[in-house]
Amino acid sequence: MSQYVPTELGTEKVSKLLRQYAMPAIIAMSATSLYNTVDSIFIGQGVGAMAISGFTITFPFMNIMAAFGTLVGVGASTLVSVRIGQKDYGTAKRILGNVIIMSIIIGLTFTILSLTFLDPILYFFGASDQTIFYAREFMTVILSGSIVTHLYFGMNNVLRASGHPKKAMMLTITTVILNAILAPIFIFVFKWGIRGTAVATVLSQLASLIWQMKIFSNKSELLHFDKKTFKLDLRIVKDILYIGLSPFLMNLAASVIGIIINNAFKKYGGDLAIGAYGIANRIAFLVVMIAMGLNQGMQPIVGYNYGAKQMGRVQEVLKLTMIFATVITTVAFIIGEFFPMQVARIFTTDEELVALSAYGLKIMLMFFPIVGAQIVITNFFQSMGMAGKAIFLSLTRQVLILIPCLIILPRYFDVTGVWVSMPIADCISAAVAATMIVTQLRKFKQQQI
Repeated sequence: MSQYVPTELGTEKVSKLLRQYAMPAIIAMSATSLYNTVDSIFIGQGVGAMAISGFTITFPFMNIMAAFGTLVGVGASTLVSVRIGQKDYGTAKRILGNVIIMSIIIGLTFTILSLTFLDPILYFFGASDQTIFYAREFMTVILSGSIVTHLYFGMNNVLRASGHPKKAMMLTITTVILNAILAPIFIFVFKWGIRGTAVATVLSQLASLIWQMKIFSNKSELLHFDKKTFKLDLRIVKDILYIGLSPFLMNLAASVIGIIINNAFKKYGGDLAIGAYGIANRIAFLVVMIAMGLNQGMQPIVGYNYGAKQMGRVQEVLKLTMIFATVITTVAFIIGEFFPMQVARIFTTDEELVALSAYGLKIMLMFFPIVGAQIVITNFFQSMGMAGKAIFLSLTRQVLILIPCLIILPRYFDVTGVWVSMPIADCISAAVAATMIVTQLRKFKQQQI
């Protein structure tokens, strides 16, 4: 067993640790969202405007897959970092084995059920007779590789939490680079259309999964494969699911929101409006994923120090992460408000779609400067294992605020009502998050007295 234990998480300067752990995660998460964005660009430029709408229809499906991926991956990574902080390395190894088994079970079940009812699901998600072909072509391939996707994301989360953020970053970057190389070849050279994008995605994830397997097969690693660990431990499974429930519900809620949004745009604006939302959403998603990268860098630092009861360091990393996240979302706000047409033209040459996308982008990013802090606060509670509070914050924006807005506002403002629902939800949920974090920090202060 390696003598390497990430004890610097409890002793090194917090600002240095955040840079050390967050930068690889930011690059990795940015890369993850970039290959989704690049897929949209290739589809828009190489297949057509209506193909972007069909691709957008698949977003709820992708969110459901991400929900199950984070249910296992984020729950396990939080447990691993806390157990390492407590120097309980045996349990940390068993968590790795349970991640493998759970990912295979979930991936296989998801594939079978989804492929069996694919067309009805896509129509329910907002597809029309003009867009279902594109959505079906894409999802058939993606769903066939579901096990690969779940294993890849689950193991990368554990790798990052076990003290290897740079390796996790390189794996993600490798996936993105391979996808960026293969997608245009499959679309423009092989003429596979939108299916080519999906094939590129699955193959690139498979390549990184093989690399992950090699890393965890190394017996000198602190966490490595062991026959004794490949056995479901109900206590570990329960803990993983409990902690991962917050991001699971957040992604599941995002899927429900995506379904409602797709159908609202279909009703009030038509198929092209769905494509406009797809473009605007790619930009917002890119920014959110950068903020999530910050959170992933914060997570092991918070988890370790919370486990070691060093509350001063816990509060310090929270403050720094909130500041950085706010800067990131503010930059996105400026780009979205002042250069929306230029951004939209990256995805399509269809001028009607460009105009619709630019209009929506300006509205979506209206309150983005305050979104960064809200995202950090939610993940802060999750990093300490306070799943109940994280779940509440996750559902506040998605369910308690956004869904009612999406139901009510379009009735009075048509397609504009769909767009404005999103910044309204951002504003209110940020206020709720601020209230909860102030209360929690007061509790920390009382514990230190």
